Amino acid sequence: MKEIRSEIDIEASAGRVWDSLTDFSAFPDWNPFIRRISGEAKVGTKLEVFMQSSGTRGMTFRPTVLKAERNRELRWLGHLAVPGLFDGEHIFEIEELRAKHVHFVQRERFRGILVPLLARSLDRDAKRGFEEMNRALRTRAESIAPI
Repeated sequence: MKEIRSEIDIEASAGRVWDSLTDFSAFPDWNPFIRRISGEAKVGTKLEVFMQSSGTRGMTFRPTVLKAERNRELRWLGHLAVPGLFDGEHIFEIEELRAKHVHFVQRERFRGILVPLLARSLDRDAKRGFEEMNRALRTRAESIAPI
């Protein structure tokens, strides 16, 4: 197993971060890594996700939502072609540290026989994509006007 992880503090409520993270229709407007998602953040549903780190070709995959705990965690599992070849469990965690201040963690656990062959590009490209998305999420969540 291989894990990639990126963390950031965000000066916004857990609800605001969650709303930004699960407003999939707005991703093309702000997200530099996960360019498009269709589907619902609901356990058991299939999503269609297009990811593209800066400087890469990108790919579309269809993961299944494993967990969608409002204001806390979104998790999905995707496979390249068939399970066991290259599987990725993508996890977004929101930890409320105090009112209007959260710690956001984006990580992915990779398993499968192709993982060793792709480890270098994961460390370089996926990690960069996580960091770019985390910064963009912070900017979005901190700049949205309160309702």
